[in-house]
Amino acid sequence: GGTSTQATAPETTASKLGRLTIEHLLLVLSGLALSIVFGVPLGLLAARRRRLRQLVMGLTGVLQTIPSIALLCLLMPVFGVGAGSALAALFLYGLLPIVRGVVTGLESIEPALLEMAEVLGLSPLQKLKTIEFPLASVAILNGIQLSAVTNVGTATIAALIGAGGYGSLIITGLSLNDLRLVLLGAVPSAVMALAVNATLDALTRLLVPRGLQVTPPRQ
Repeated sequence: GGTSTQATAPETTASKLGRLTIEHLLLVLSGLALSIVFGVPLGLLAARRRRLRQLVMGLTGVLQTIPSIALLCLLMPVFGVGAGSALAALFLYGLLPIVRGVVTGLESIEPALLEMAEVLGLSPLQKLKTIEFPLASVAILNGIQLSAVTNVGTATIAALIGAGGYGSLIITGLSLNDLRLVLLGAVPSAVMALAVNATLDALTRLLVPRGLQVTPPRQ
């Protein structure tokens, strides 16, 4: 009898939170990685081709206006119930800040610097690597940061289709009218958003040359 009791022993709150934290973080980071891989080239395309800019910005902007539950419902026939649809939704929601960051960063570069690159005979790829991306890095990293922090909150909706994460506690808490369970999911989600924000802040300070970092004015 003792063995069967051990086998069906309920999961402790700490171990459940640990498991859900890993699930939530994996969802957020996977969605963010996809958004970066597709968002940076899309932003570059929008900055380079004026005719395509409205289309790219328009489409990524429209995606942001679709309610997350509706987007999950649209994605489920394609990606199924679970992490696949949740990941696709996070990827789509994460595109706009990154695309906008790339466009803003590239367009804020002084034309004189680009003309200098032409004089030096740099190829388009060399110009992008040595001048454009470094100078646009603050805006690009800000876009990535906004995308990541937003996705931490959006990922809680993923539990509605069985993708796990902190949302499963929130949804269970709401269905049982249990405020403790809701807070048990909501508070760690808020803490994770703050931690992700702080980490990317530190990363920006580490990666971006000091001369390019803009210090906000003191109030």
